[in-house]
Amino acid sequence: MNLEKLLGIKYPIIQGGMAHIATSELAAAVSEAGGLGVIGSGGMSAEDLRDNIRDLRAKTKKPFAVNLMMLRPDTDDLVKVILEEDVKILTIGAGSYGKYADIFKEKEIKVIPVIASPVQIKRYEDYNPTAYIAEGMEAGGHIGQMTTITLIPEAVNATDRPIIAAGGIASGREIFAAEILGASGVQIGTGFLFTEECPAHENYKNILLKSTSSKVTVIGNNNVPMRLLKNKMTRDYKNLEKSNSLEELEYFTIGRLRKAVKEGDVVEGSVMTGLDVGRFNEIVPVKEFIERIFREYDEVKNGYKNQG
Repeated sequence: MNLEKLLGIKYPIIQGGMAHIATSELAAAVSEAGGLGVIGSGGMSAEDLRDNIRDLRAKTKKPFAVNLMMLRPDTDDLVKVILEEDVKILTIGAGSYGKYADIFKEKEIKVIPVIASPVQIKRYEDYNPTAYIAEGMEAGGHIGQMTTITLIPEAVNATDRPIIAAGGIASGREIFAAEILGASGVQIGTGFLFTEECPAHENYKNILLKSTSSKVTVIGNNNVPMRLLKNKMTRDYKNLEKSNSLEELEYFTIGRLRKAVKEGDVVEGSVMTGLDVGRFNEIVPVKEFIERIFREYDEVKNGYKNQG
């Protein structure tokens, strides 16, 4: 793996830019522990983003990124803050960043789009991104239709740029598997929900600790699929899905993630998580989590070499 050299980090791991969760507190802890912490601008105003960037820099001098969701109507305001605060790494989701490609290049900003299909790589290549995050459907939140194990090699074959694997990566075994498939590093989201520095409500963490993959479902299959825990909210959504318009369904989900993350309402809120949720059974510091999975990675890799 060579993501470390590309981004100036110790471990080839990027933290997912989860809305309402990827705050300066979590991102700073990840960066300080040797990964690439990511501030998720989803759910933040422009000034919230500015405050989070400055707070992170007060906590660590190590590299970090901002996650930018391109479909937001206030993207211009968020980009303005990113440029003013001299952010040097971006992860990009939910749409094309073509409008900003030239200014990002001029400011020497490393841009890493999240893709769910190799087809998306063709759309981005002309913008000269630094790398791609290939996220399989095992991930939490909004998902595509390809599994991680099928997406990674196809993405590797579609570009000469580094591919960062995401979706269902919970241990050193998956990190090594991603490397075998051609990935240069990994992105992890769900695993960081089980850390002390994760700002999610205690109820959110506790229900995840009690959950397995059998308690995870997908809603929005007729529009934008989203993976989360089964609860009253998901049951109500699926009932509404039978007879309501896409606009009505979208309205139904507004504020649901914040309700779960900030207020601790895990009944009516959206409890987003990946399929690997059942692999975690304790809350640990970020540093311990990162060091543990890379010890596992080294053990698996060394064992593989010895077998050869």
